[in-house]
Amino acid sequence: MLITLNNVTFSYTGEKIFSDVSLSIDEGERVGFIGGNGEGKTTLIKLILGELNPEQGTVVKKNGIRLGYLPQSGGFEHANSVRLAMEEVFERDKFLLSELQSVQEKMATNENLPSLMRKAEALEREITSRDSYHYGVKIQTVLNGMGFMGRSEEKVATMSGGEKTKLKLCRLLLEEPDLLILDEPTNHLDLSTLFWLEDYLASFKGALFVVSHDRYFLDKLTSRTLELENGKLSSYKGNYSKYKVLKEERYKTELREYEKQLEKSKKLQEYIDKNLVRATTAKSAQSRVKQLDKITLEKPIPPKEPPRFRFTYETQPYERVLFAPRFDLYAGDKQLLTNAEFTLMRGEKCALVGDNGTGKSTLLKFLLSGDKLVSVGKFVKCAYYDQENAALDSEAAVIDDLRFRFPLFPLTEAYSLLAQSGIDSDDALKKVKELSGGLKAKLALAILQAQKGNFLALDEPTNHLDLLSREALESALKEFDGTLLFVSHDRRFIESIATSVICIENGTLTKFNGSYPAFLESRKAKPAEEKPAPAPAKKAENDSYRSKEERARQAKLRTRISEIEARLPKIEEEQEALNAELIANAADYAKVKEITQKLNALQEESDKLYEEYGTLI
Repeated sequence: MLITLNNVTFSYTGEKIFSDVSLSIDEGERVGFIGGNGEGKTTLIKLILGELNPEQGTVVKKNGIRLGYLPQSGGFEHANSVRLAMEEVFERDKFLLSELQSVQEKMATNENLPSLMRKAEALEREITSRDSYHYGVKIQTVLNGMGFMGRSEEKVATMSGGEKTKLKLCRLLLEEPDLLILDEPTNHLDLSTLFWLEDYLASFKGALFVVSHDRYFLDKLTSRTLELENGKLSSYKGNYSKYKVLKEERYKTELREYEKQLEKSKKLQEYIDKNLVRATTAKSAQSRVKQLDKITLEKPIPPKEPPRFRFTYETQPYERVLFAPRFDLYAGDKQLLTNAEFTLMRGEKCALVGDNGTGKSTLLKFLLSGDKLVSVGKFVKCAYYDQENAALDSEAAVIDDLRFRFPLFPLTEAYSLLAQSGIDSDDALKKVKELSGGLKAKLALAILQAQKGNFLALDEPTNHLDLLSREALESALKEFDGTLLFVSHDRRFIESIATSVICIENGTLTKFNGSYPAFLESRKAKPAEEKPAPAPAKKAENDSYRSKEERARQAKLRTRISEIEARLPKIEEEQEALNAELIANAADYAKVKEITQKLNALQEESDKLYEEYGTLI
């Protein structure tokens, strides 16, 4: 058992967040932790970490437990390069390897040989148990997988907030804690990095405690689901999809039991009322009174109602909604797309996908900008959702921000629309700036519904929504029979809605007419050599020559990387064999000197290869 919470209660400024919460996390367990915004998930995590103390109850941790925590925000700070920051995790390994080399050099002089042999043997055992020889490979594997290929010498301080959060996760993965607590770890990850992280965590030896709105992520990695709702913690065996089924079954079972007890209580009361005053039946009536006292009637709380979104429009547009032939796209001085084409047809529900920084949001804004290169179909009415919700009036009351946009909107209908979108009457009177990120998103979606657009352009609409709200939005957009163009990192959301996919990659737009799962399968089946080459920044007469030269250089680079990856394990095998030979020939000074020279040469070769490997990848 790693962590145990016993009947924990916690309050903020007199307001109870949760009460009598008990849970335990076993070694190697995979736990998903879900709950609505404001339910207290982060508070519970801080209690586990020891950053907060419970008002009542106890938090017990295994002696010597190593905890790793990735918060939603607050990245990694370090004065040095990415590589040096990651190498700090392996200070013990670096010391052991250096010490072993020093001992081996001393052995060549035959000074105090038996003592040195014992020390070398002890060092070798610890090095082998810690897998110290491979610490450089571990660092490069994690950095490459998390999207930092070729960036290990960059300064941490120069990186963006999202990149620092990813570096924090890299560091945690390398530390290999007993319990890794991840709070929304997928927020800053593009799809390729996300797939890598899922595979890496699937083989992670420690326990996982994951807060996430990514249902695919939860389904792949978790085997138990904890839900914090209405101040109570419930546990369900299975991943998120299994939890959905089990929760509904549990509620139905509890409701049936409640109704049975209610019926029994009613019959007992009727008997008591009829027979308590009769002398002949008073004794049996008293017996029923005792039975009635033992019945505890607590009606199960029904699952929370999700928001109810509904998108409608008044006029059908012409068949072609958007058309942009042959355009270039820039973000400042950076060219994102070259000679691209874009077409969107009526009724199409198209997902824009691609790695971070490829220009998805920039493309969406360009297509809606009114640029002369973009042709908009007749009767098209666009409604746009901005992931930053920048168009909201932070100083206005929520109800006013909605009504000022639609002056003819009746007050009662405005309140009703907000309520259906998940904003109650109390929150409707607050200033927009006082709302949580989730409520701001719901306000923006309420405004989107009121616009009655026949073409919806959505930029990360699920970013701040809890799981119930995401699923409600999915259902509404599936029912919407207009046209949809959207950017999202939520794979379940994309899968549920998209009828076509446009991928931005290597400066080009590639359209796939079909579902998102079919798109992913097509990507897996596509040979690597068929992937388009990066778009050139400038055109020149010798473009084709440089392209061939670049391909040759890349092929040579891949060959060298393969050679190094093949050589490094062999060096380690040779080192192990020589160390064993060294111990066996401890009394032979000449032999010891010869073996030590070979070991030093191998270590020098290994250091050079690791250094070269870091520059190549």
